[in-house]
Amino acid sequence: GALLALNKPPGLPVLGRPGDLSLDALLPTLRRRLGLAAELHVVKAPAREYSGLVLLSSCYHTTKKLQQFFTNARRRGQYPATYRAITVGVPAEVEGEICTGLRWQQQEDRTMVRGCRQAEDTGDTPGSAEGCARLVVPVPAPGRCSLARKDVKSTLTRYRVLSAMEGCALLQLQPRTAFPEQLQVHLALLLCPALGDHKHSSLVGRVLGVPFFLTPETAPTRTQVLDKELLSRLGLSPRQLHHLPLHIHLQELMLP
Repeated sequence: GALLALNKPPGLPVLGRPGDLSLDALLPTLRRRLGLAAELHVVKAPAREYSGLVLLSSCYHTTKKLQQFFTNARRRGQYPATYRAITVGVPAEVEGEICTGLRWQQQEDRTMVRGCRQAEDTGDTPGSAEGCARLVVPVPAPGRCSLARKDVKSTLTRYRVLSAMEGCALLQLQPRTAFPEQLQVHLALLLCPALGDHKHSSLVGRVLGVPFFLTPETAPTRTQVLDKELLSRLGLSPRQLHHLPLHIHLQELMLP
C-alpha cells in the first residue's frame, strides 16, 4: 500500500541542513526512481548514529496515524520498536530493565540546554544545535519538580542478552520512551557500552578488569578504548578506531 521500508546505514541523519546529505534530502530522488505520484514522508526512523529500519509513507494521513500509534503504544506500556546492539561487556543479569531520568547538559559550563526537546519524539539529535557541545546525562533520582518542568525525562528500556562471547554481547533492546541517546546512556549504566559508542563509553571505567560507572563531570568524551584482543578480532588498528560506527540497529517495528 502506502508504506515503504528501507534499511538505513549508520551516520545518515534523518534531517540535515540545506545541501547536506540526509534521508529527507534523498526522498524526492527515491520517489522519482520508484515512479510514485505522491510525496514520501518519514513515519519512523532511527537516529543518525543508528542503522536499521526506516518506515516511509506516501499518504499523509497514514503517516500521522502511525506516528500517533507509536506514541500511544509507548504510553500504554508497549514496546513498538525493537533494537539490537553489540556491547563491550556482558550484563550481570540476562534480562531486565534500565530506568533513569535523562537530561541535556552542556559540557562547558554544566548548564541545562533547553532548545532540544523537539527531538524527543523522533529520538534524533537536532541538527540545528550541532554547534554546542551537548551531552545527555543520567539523573538517577529525578525530583517531581524537574520532571514537571520537563528539565528531566523519565526513561525506560527493556533489555535481554541474546548471545555472549569473549567479553562481548548481543542484546535486544526495547525502549518504552523516546529520548536522544537513550540507548547509549542506558547501556553505559549497565556497564556495557555499545561497540562504537565514542560519546558515552568513557562513562565506564575499569580497575583490575572490574567495570564501574563514572560521572559525566569526571569522564570527558573520547574515542572508545578497546583492548588489543578485541581490536585484533575486529581487524582494526588503534588509529582506525574512531571510524568504528555505533553498533545499534533498529531491527523491528510493530504496526497496528
